[in-house]
Amino acid sequence: MPISKRTKKLAAVIACLLFVIVCIAACGKDDDPDLNDPLLTSSDAADTPEPADTPPEETARPPEPSDTSSSAPPSPSPSAPELVLVPYDGVVEHLFFHEVIAYPELAFNGNAMEKGYDDNMVTVSEYNKMLESMYANGYILVDMNDVWSEYSNDDWQRRMKKNTLMLPEGKKPLILSFDDISFYEYMRGDGFMEKLIIGEDGDIWATGYDPAGNLVVSQDYTVVTILDKFIKEHPDFSLGGVKGCIALTGYEGILGYRTQYDKNDDSNEFRLNRMKEIALVRPVIQRLKETGWYFATHSYGHINLHNASLNGVMNDAQRWLDEVGSLVGETKLFIYPFGSRLDGDDVNKTGPAFKYYQELGFRIFASVGIEPYVKIKSDIAAVICDRMHADGITLRKSRDSYMKFYDAKEVFDPMRKDKYGKSW
Repeated sequence: MPISKRTKKLAAVIACLLFVIVCIAACGKDDDPDLNDPLLTSSDAADTPEPADTPPEETARPPEPSDTSSSAPPSPSPSAPELVLVPYDGVVEHLFFHEVIAYPELAFNGNAMEKGYDDNMVTVSEYNKMLESMYANGYILVDMNDVWSEYSNDDWQRRMKKNTLMLPEGKKPLILSFDDISFYEYMRGDGFMEKLIIGEDGDIWATGYDPAGNLVVSQDYTVVTILDKFIKEHPDFSLGGVKGCIALTGYEGILGYRTQYDKNDDSNEFRLNRMKEIALVRPVIQRLKETGWYFATHSYGHINLHNASLNGVMNDAQRWLDEVGSLVGETKLFIYPFGSRLDGDDVNKTGPAFKYYQELGFRIFASVGIEPYVKIKSDIAAVICDRMHADGITLRKSRDSYMKFYDAKEVFDPMRKDKYGKSW
């Protein structure tokens, strides 16, 4: 009997099925290369039958810490709580320091400079305690440049205005500024560090000498490096990584480098050394700016602006721009030397010296006072303000005024001499 076409098709289907069964059986062998593939994920392995000779307890053992080929990705860590920023339009406190005394036994040794150091400086111990107290009292560091801004009024006149700051809830804004961070020659051997440098780790360090004359390279003995370390440990003490304002003169260079021009010494040796110092300080300036520091002028020669002539003011300003501004970059901040005001009275008048500095691009002019004070000038784009001074004078005589920051009784360094007295 002849085979029908339907029967032929059925036979072909059966043959195909037998071939598939044979292939599947071959794929189930123990020498399947996929089962030994180091890129096989743990979830893939769970879906694949284990070889019969593998003990069950071995399959449940987690991978060794060093074996990441078959481990599942780590569970995501809990997200940090979102920082809540709220508008702030209140008082912005401003406190300033000079360089700290690293070794009080050298500064307070009865020499001719002792009283000046006691009046104008704080020690490392005091500075550390002050920072701790300001942090505990809820302050957060802000950039002076962010507090006021320039705008055009309805008459197209340029003026200044106070900005609304956005701060973490419960925080109070604080500006810190630091005068005369040049490590002047008169300070050598009197218990101060001598220069800021960049360490092998890329951070700012300082060099100097201890009382035994040994070279010291440390981050524990200058206003800059101590604040750097403190903010690294307490990042919520700073808004966006802000540190402080460094107010520089120029007559003995900056930051410990002798970058000044000397009209009385035009020798090749002096000029080559100056060029070397300028080359060395540039990366230090850059690193400071990268890590939250910013700069202001403190005049070139630390001149008394109260009675300086207009010509003297102009010459001093131009020299600062040439020798210091060319290194640190543009700034709109002017920190008055001695706290003395341009033209003798910038509050009630806008004199020629004030106008000259404003025309150079300066907008914020800071003096010294015993409480927060701000006046936005109505006739020109400028702000004048006061800074409170953190130093030996106020530690000894103004405890109550500074209690919002720190308690003088608690931070006072016993290395200070009793002969200068105190009011508490």
